[in-house]
This record gives sequence, C-alpha cells and structure tokens, in this order.
Amino acid sequence: MVPVEEARRIAREAELDLVEVAPQADPPVARVMDFGKFVYERTKKEREQRKAQVKVEVKEIRLRPKTNEHHRNFKVRDARRWLENGIKVKVRVRFRGREITYPELALGDLKEIAEDLSDIAIVEQSPSLEGHSMLMVLAPAKPKKK
Repeated sequence: MVPVEEARRIAREAELDLVEVAPQADPPVARVMDFGKFVYERTKKEREQRKAQVKVEVKEIRLRPKTNEHHRNFKVRDARRWLENGIKVKVRVRFRGREITYPELALGDLKEIAEDLSDIAIVEQSPSLEGHSMLMVLAPAKPKKK
C-alpha cells in the first residue's frame, strides 16, 4: 500500500497517469499507466466483441384462425426453408373481432404447424396469448451427428 502523494510523484516521474481502477475496493486500487492508451485499447476490445457477436435473425409468419390449409402450407414451407437456414421463426395467429373468443382454433393450428416442422425445429416458446394474437417461436433443431 502506497500513500496517494507518493503514487502521484511516481506517476509524474514516469510521465504517466495515476488511474483509479477499483474505487469500491478497500483500500481503493490505482495504477500508473497511460490513460489515453488504456481507453483506446478498451474501446478496441469492445469493438472486437461487438463484431464477434452472432446476430440472431427471426422471421415471422402471420396467419388467421380462418386461414385455409392450402395457404397455411405455403407459409409452413417458407418457415421450413428459414429453419433449414438456421433462422428462428415466429408463428403468429392474429384474431379480429369476435375470433378472440375461440383461442382453441389458433392453438390447434399452432400445434399442427409445430408437428409439421418437428423434424427440423423445436418449440422454443410454446403458444401464448398476447393481446389480439397467439404467438409461438420455433428454433432450428441441432443437426444430428453421424
């Protein structure tokens, strides 16, 4: 443990900065360093971390409780293509007017879609009612190892 005045003198002699790195510690921790270089390296490291982040893409298919099977099959085919490419898929059934009083219709549709895509997808978020729509999230299943 070095007194503050002596630490300042050491930093001045070395032509560097005295930087407090852990003010919450008891006693507080300070280092003698080039502060400009420290800030530059920290921002450079943060930039590299942001670049390395994987951006999760989510596509959405929207249906209605009255959507016929033929139209739904087109939507499921799109969802299958996205899941094969590693993209998550939100399946939303929107209710209009009094349709909201029959959520079991939408639940049946969502379960059927999950069943159709069960070979390549897992249900990440089970069907839930959010406002005037029922939502389910499907994620790509991990590829099976040979």
